[in-house]
Amino acid sequence: MMERIIGKRVPRIDGPTKVTGEAKYTVDIQMPGMLCAKILRSPFPHARILNIDTAKATKIPGVKAVITGRDAWDVRHGFVETPRYPADQYVLANDRVRYLGEEVAAVAAIDEDAAMEALDAIDVSYEELPAVFDIFEAMKPGAPEIHPVEIPDLIGDFRNIGGQCANSYGDVEAAFARAYLVRKDRFEPELRTHCYLEPQATVAHYDAAGILHVWTSGMGTFRKRMHLSRTLNIPASRVHVHKSWVGGAFGGKIDLFSHEFCTSLLSMKTGKPVRYAAEREEVFAYFRHSQNMIVDLETAVDKEGVLLGQRVRCYNDCGAYRGSGVVLIFTTWGYLVLPYRMPALDYIGYSVYTNNPVRAPQRGHAAPKIRYAGETQMDMIASDLGIDPLTIRLRNARRPGEVLPNGDNIRRAGLIDCIRQAAEETDFARKYEENRALQKAASPIKHGIGMGASGYFTGTLIYPNNSAAVVKFNDDGTVHLLTGALDIGQGAETILAQIVAEELGLGMEDIQVVSGDTDATPVDIGSWISGLTLVTGNAVKKAAEDARRVLLASASKALQAAPEDLELRSRRVFIKGTDRSISFEQAVARHIRDNDGDPIVGRGYSRALKEAEFGPSLKNAKGTWSESYAFDAQIAEVEVDTRTGQIRITKAFTAHDCGFPINPLLVEGQIDGQASMAAGQALAEEVTVKEGVTLNPSFLDYKLPTAHEMVEARYVDVITEAYERDREFVTKEVGEGYVSGILGAISNAVANATGKWSTKLPIKIAPRKEDEE
Repeated sequence: MMERIIGKRVPRIDGPTKVTGEAKYTVDIQMPGMLCAKILRSPFPHARILNIDTAKATKIPGVKAVITGRDAWDVRHGFVETPRYPADQYVLANDRVRYLGEEVAAVAAIDEDAAMEALDAIDVSYEELPAVFDIFEAMKPGAPEIHPVEIPDLIGDFRNIGGQCANSYGDVEAAFARAYLVRKDRFEPELRTHCYLEPQATVAHYDAAGILHVWTSGMGTFRKRMHLSRTLNIPASRVHVHKSWVGGAFGGKIDLFSHEFCTSLLSMKTGKPVRYAAEREEVFAYFRHSQNMIVDLETAVDKEGVLLGQRVRCYNDCGAYRGSGVVLIFTTWGYLVLPYRMPALDYIGYSVYTNNPVRAPQRGHAAPKIRYAGETQMDMIASDLGIDPLTIRLRNARRPGEVLPNGDNIRRAGLIDCIRQAAEETDFARKYEENRALQKAASPIKHGIGMGASGYFTGTLIYPNNSAAVVKFNDDGTVHLLTGALDIGQGAETILAQIVAEELGLGMEDIQVVSGDTDATPVDIGSWISGLTLVTGNAVKKAAEDARRVLLASASKALQAAPEDLELRSRRVFIKGTDRSISFEQAVARHIRDNDGDPIVGRGYSRALKEAEFGPSLKNAKGTWSESYAFDAQIAEVEVDTRTGQIRITKAFTAHDCGFPINPLLVEGQIDGQASMAAGQALAEEVTVKEGVTLNPSFLDYKLPTAHEMVEARYVDVITEAYERDREFVTKEVGEGYVSGILGAISNAVANATGKWSTKLPIKIAPRKEDEE
């Protein structure tokens, strides 16, 4: 019987390529005659463009092309492009600039010096306009208008509203009327950035045959192709997005960016390859940080701490254009109702235009913010009622088979088991009471333990909606896997190769992965929306099953045995229970001979929400969102020095329901990374922006945790699903959700240590006065 490879700690197959320097990132692409692109940005946060004069710039020696908004065909683009939320951003500013650093013009020159000289020579006349940077100031009726409000069902007399998501169910008034306790708090997570190691970069080459070749640091080649095709007004078949290795993204590279459009258009105008590479300071100052949000959370409970209802208002600063803000205010609702039963809810989320730079998704896209708020308030309520944090969560946590307010079934949800196992593994109850008893002790060093829980979706319907895969047998019995999946550091190629190895009885060394190329591979959803393993993984599984079926049919003729009596292992086909076998090489050769030269090629495809025509409504959160939900409970232990206010996270523990781990080594890496990322978000990270200007545009000033501050993280798997042959598997996301519950756990651990709650991130503890004295 073949030894299983699913569930094994298999090292990443891209490891040797990366550590030896063979991996080609976008900035490593070299082509003869390649030009350097630079972008001219607005010096004002809000201004009308009166005129752009490029005459002097075009005459500078070495300058090959200059483009402005006039060259961009009045084209707009957006993270969301729907009738309710049409595209609202020009690829190059046309009539107005709406944030400091907005792209106004671009040049291509033979070297960086010539390109920079050309930027200086472009003469732009502006009429400066009033600007607004605060969410609540921007909403006032008399605020400077950034965009007209075009939402017919807007609730409230507000200005500069880019989006609204409103959802109510149950009898909210009755819930609050019969409540034993009502608690209302405002939570203010900080503005933070993605901190991907590789800054944004793009190389484009428009060749003599009229094909646009693009290499770019992104998160999905097929989505990039769609955006470039639309904005450049050329058929998708004429846009070839090649695979580039990606040095991290965390949500920050999924949009179409102006530099990708400009690099492509400059190549089309010059006929030369063109490269743009952002400086780190540009990324901090002008590129898209995470979506920021303020949460007003009012919760009603009974005497036992059982949730009765909530009134929730969320205010998102999406910046000068919508970006992903309208998605954020929908997903906020989703992550609000996912972990705990909520009988009644009145929810409104507003996405508000300001003259700040545009925002983008960041790992968890709303989940860290709303779960930080929800989990912190859960402990506040427990403290008010004299209930311990474990008990109040167990009384409210969703159970297997429950149906969410939008109609989704959470099926084999393991949240209850996660909470219990996390508490048991960390001795939570005892430590919590001991720490609380020592809050007023003389020692300046305090210890705390806190709990947080969260849930997360696994794939949904967003273009391109589906994934396909091809498994092709080679003459020697090895295979090539063709997949459009893009490995951005999460180990996607390893996971997909493991699935092929499991289905075909191959070793990992027998599989070559061709990935992330719009011309060479089938379509793929991309490395976002946390659906790659579920959607692309099942496409790959089906392709491998299809290839196995053909291989077994050929081998059955040679061995004179029924296909169901055969098994695959070590690149051979055996009759079960015997040593009789033929090699894959022989079976492949026989199939080709018997079928007029037809090779063995397996095809597979998969789609999220197979029975749904559309994804959920961004207007009211109605409609199915996902077929699979992950859950987790997380524990943080902290040490607080009350003399200095310094907080150190000493331990983190995660009990998680990811269905089943295909590769526990990669799961462990995701958990470790998210625990340390959450530590930075909870205690240190913050982009400081004043009147649209980023005041800390480098890693010298942006306080990112170093290697010395990584968190000691442990975890336990709560297995709720299984991988079986000849049926689709159900797995659950593991790449985003675990940065959420741990934020609440850290907040609650600090409160357990000090007796003081924090409603703002990063958490800051003022030194005790008696210690200062």
